Amino acid sequence: MNSSPYAASSALAANTKKRPLLGPSWFAAVMGTGIVANAAVTLPSSMPGLRTAATVVWLGAALLLLLLAVGYLRQRALRLHAGDPVTAQFFGAPPMALLTVGSGALLLGRRLIGSAAALDVDWVLWSLGTVLGLVAACVVPYLMITRHRFAPDAAFGGWLMPVVPPMVSAATGALLVPHTPAGQLRLALLLGCYAMLGLGLVAALLVLAMMYGRLVHHEAPTGAVVPTVWIGAGALGQSVTALGALATAAPSVLPAPYARGTEVFALLGGIVVWGFAMLWLVLATGLTVRTIRAGLPFAPTWWSFIFPLGACVTATGTLAARTGSDMFAWTAVVLYGVLGIAWAVVAGRSLGHAAGHMRRRSDRGHAHRRTVEPTGRPDGRAVLKGTVRTIAGGRPISQARITLLDPAGVVVGDTLTAEDGSYAFTDLERDQYTVVAAGYPPRSTRLTLDGSGPDAFDLTLTHEES
Repeated sequence: MNSSPYAASSALAANTKKRPLLGPSWFAAVMGTGIVANAAVTLPSSMPGLRTAATVVWLGAALLLLLLAVGYLRQRALRLHAGDPVTAQFFGAPPMALLTVGSGALLLGRRLIGSAAALDVDWVLWSLGTVLGLVAACVVPYLMITRHRFAPDAAFGGWLMPVVPPMVSAATGALLVPHTPAGQLRLALLLGCYAMLGLGLVAALLVLAMMYGRLVHHEAPTGAVVPTVWIGAGALGQSVTALGALATAAPSVLPAPYARGTEVFALLGGIVVWGFAMLWLVLATGLTVRTIRAGLPFAPTWWSFIFPLGACVTATGTLAARTGSDMFAWTAVVLYGVLGIAWAVVAGRSLGHAAGHMRRRSDRGHAHRRTVEPTGRPDGRAVLKGTVRTIAGGRPISQARITLLDPAGVVVGDTLTAEDGSYAFTDLERDQYTVVAAGYPPRSTRLTLDGSGPDAFDLTLTHEES
């Protein structure tokens, strides 16, 4: 059979598409801010004024969620981001943002909006976040299998983002069990939460195994990827929190022997998983300190420090409440102190990044208005050029898709390589970028050979337009 390696295209490699500037990874800011507020409620002992401060932080998270949701939906960039193998991983962030703010309404918002309104808000956000989280947990792995292509060292903490939301749904859904009508509805909610916990935990363990293999067999991650290693500790901590929350809700649903079993499971299973989470936390800390010495550029992935730390706080607080152990109680307080400092640093850097981005947009607008004048041509712009080749033989690859990401992990543009494997991005700001090269999506066609003679079948590989 004959095959055609690519479909002909008249597009030049220099023709790039301007992309939206807001990616789903920024919803991690809502997750991190929300869990700073929610974790305060789980501490073994509360300091004066802490609950009031936590309520203010929760309100900030709710406002940020609204702003980001409106901004992201206005871009209509869902299909574009789904086609990108890096950005697609962060589709788990919006559902977890919804779930975090929703549970905060029930834990902290009652004094502001009343118990009935707080419960209604939590039901709406939990339901929406759960549906979106289950969609992300199913669709993103499917895209990874069928559409995206990854190198052997591609596994990183972002791969956990699509599969963690069901665990967050399990932990936050347990808060709604007592407010669900007794009988089959309450039973369905409890069992559904346990099922979502299993879905997320088993999938997270599989990803953690791939991440560990990548860390051991390949070079250590550098730059903005390093903070994503912390997501592993967050996934483990969230499972411990969910076990404890579900065990608290189980006596109102399950018969006594099974209810006692959930308490045993929450205690013994929680301590075992918590130990693994602390190991991963130490490993992530070591890699981060190593990277800080070499230079750690700011990116939205810095929010990967916050939610995992918060999940470790809630997990440790849960075990402290169940065991009465001073060790767990003091560990929870210390971790929360670290969480508060880390949140303040990351939030400050994020605000500075946003302010700088707004200034750059303003400068670009003024420069555009001056282009009508002969002397008003903007300078200081950068051009990125390169060639994509095969590892064996160095043969140029045409029609490979090249995606350019800015320091925030946002898609700046994409293009296809030319006949000689070359690509180019023009009119770029001077900054750090990430270049992602991807081959062709697979294509299959059924055919029948009748054996009457040679059969020809031409195969065309191409990229779908985003």
